[in-house]
Amino acid sequence: MRIIYSYIKIYKGSAVIALLLMLLELVVELLQPLIMGIIIDRGVLKQDLSAVAGWGGLLLGLSLLAFTAGITNSFFAANVSQGVARDMREAMFKRIQYFTPAQLQKFSLSTLLTRMTSDVTQLQSLLFMAMRIMLRAPLFILFGLVMAILVEPSLATVLLLAVPLLLGCMVLVMVKGVKRFRSVQTNLDQVNHRLRENLFNMRLVKAYDRGDFEQKQFEEANGPLQEANTKALRLMEVTMPMIMFGMNMSLIAILWLGSYQLNGGEAQPGEVVSVLNYGMRIMFSFGVFSFLIMLFSRGRASISRIVSILEEKPRNDGHPNSSTYQSGAVTFDHVSFSYPTRSEYPALEDVSFTVPQGKMFGILGETGSGKTTLAQLIPRLYQPQKGTISFGGVDSQDIRVEDLRDKIGVVPQEAHLFSGTIRENLLWGNKEGTEEELIHSTKDAGIYEFIKELPHGFETKIGQKGVNFSGGQKQRICIARALMKQPDILVLDDSTSALDAKTESDILNKLTDLPYTVFIIAQKISSVKEADQLLLLHEGKIEGVGNHKELLANNEFYQTLYQSQQKKGEVHYVENS
Repeated sequence: MRIIYSYIKIYKGSAVIALLLMLLELVVELLQPLIMGIIIDRGVLKQDLSAVAGWGGLLLGLSLLAFTAGITNSFFAANVSQGVARDMREAMFKRIQYFTPAQLQKFSLSTLLTRMTSDVTQLQSLLFMAMRIMLRAPLFILFGLVMAILVEPSLATVLLLAVPLLLGCMVLVMVKGVKRFRSVQTNLDQVNHRLRENLFNMRLVKAYDRGDFEQKQFEEANGPLQEANTKALRLMEVTMPMIMFGMNMSLIAILWLGSYQLNGGEAQPGEVVSVLNYGMRIMFSFGVFSFLIMLFSRGRASISRIVSILEEKPRNDGHPNSSTYQSGAVTFDHVSFSYPTRSEYPALEDVSFTVPQGKMFGILGETGSGKTTLAQLIPRLYQPQKGTISFGGVDSQDIRVEDLRDKIGVVPQEAHLFSGTIRENLLWGNKEGTEEELIHSTKDAGIYEFIKELPHGFETKIGQKGVNFSGGQKQRICIARALMKQPDILVLDDSTSALDAKTESDILNKLTDLPYTVFIIAQKISSVKEADQLLLLHEGKIEGVGNHKELLANNEFYQTLYQSQQKKGEVHYVENS
């Protein structure tokens, strides 16, 4: 809750005003039954119209004051709740941007979406109602009981016995409700996960005619959500009738006892009406209170999920006295790495090599050999458990991560384009890029002629995840985006897999003329054959280092791989080029 308070403090002015106005409404509401009793005793029973008019006018004026305070309170309460919700969404989004891949593994994409949308909305509702009526309901129960005792202690004894018992029941319901609504939000994560996965892969679902299977999967996730929601709401719905029954029995007891006191002259009619009115308003407050408990239970469950994101500390990005980046000469020195979820299975084990500045370095291996893991270690998306990675002789841990990544261009396995125009996607690599640089980078990536033929050229809109482009076109745009950065180090993680052999060869030939240190990660020998040096990986370990001719002459693992791909025709065109 400390984190939540820190966000509320930003709007403390509006929060204080909202609470003061809420207290003003509470005072008026506490005075109304008392004034009604006075009107009955001093005006109605004595037939004194001036007393009725005077006290009635005061009651009307207080009601108008409370009405004005309520409307103004809503304005300030909305300002606080909406502002806090906005700030928390922005804070969560910013915090997620600095998550390492290891941290992101703790939270699925579906739960992050739920926490930034549904959970924040629950918190927003909780804050608004807290400043609008949430505090007023329990305060009226407390002070209404006090006022009833002041008016007629013997009649108020009925309320004094009933109210603590009913409040105890409400507290028990609240504690249980928080647990149940936390379960609801967790199950909502699962529904969002199934929905997102299905929508993102709809074409594949249709191609394999798996609609019925996906429907069943969704129902299996949706069923527990319904069950959790039903249990939570059933608890709340059962509570309300129980509270109302208890309060109605209390009101009947007040009427019964009041009738005896009126007959014996021990109480005035106005006093009985006042105590009865306090009892009815306390009953109404209990009704509101049961709704607020449901809101609090939802909100409290959501708060814990939000706070778990905000408390996740960004990893240290370097020492206080960080060294400056020197050059694109890269050295891996006895590097070992395991993913947090598979710590017993090393993804890389004792990997050592050096790539001089401006050289092309090929990394070859079958699926699961550790190629992509190695690529992710270069821009420090992960950090090795053993060994060091240095750039120009400087340990990467001693370089500010922002400075390091500013010098590295990455094209990942999955070519991802963002919604917007081609120009906007290319400028991700360099937001200050000129038209000349756009043309030059797209030519080097072999995509300029295609873009030029489009009706809107660089202003062509890209659909979600680039659905209006082929796999090869998306890969070339992604390569152009990385080239726009003019990096010292370029990492291509199997990013030419969707290209035909000639296009791939043309792009790789152009890359050899660029002054970058280039890492080409691939499964096909044809993609890395012309590299200055090749690294062979197998199950995370090095099987050989050298150029194509050296490995083909001396490395059995490379020979086997070469012969296998040659039979499939995957390297033949290279030999003839």
